[in-house]
Amino acid sequence: MSTTTEEMQMLSFNIILHAGNARSHAMEAIALAKEYKFVEANKKIEQAEEEFNEAHHIQTDLLQKEANGEKNNITVILIHAQDHLMTAMTVKDLALEMIDMYKKMEAIEEANQ
Repeated sequence: MSTTTEEMQMLSFNIILHAGNARSHAMEAIALAKEYKFVEANKKIEQAEEEFNEAHHIQTDLLQKEANGEKNNITVILIHAQDHLMTAMTVKDLALEMIDMYKKMEAIEEANQ
């Protein structure tokens, strides 16, 4: 049984929701790291990961169904959802790098005092 267009739209909107939440948490982590609030920044990264897990669960389910021969109704909204997810993943990866960079900056500042 294939996923209906309506079901695909709901799944797509859920991917967008969770990806958007993950991206927001990652951006908040960057802002916190900029203030050298690394414990809080790491908590935001953990929240981002939780949101990614939700989005990935939906995505993996769709992939498994397709691998098992079920036809997926590919819509522009699904492509848009995938774009949101990939962009959010990139922001999270950059956030991790920036947190590390800010930790090094703090250490350098402390060493120069």
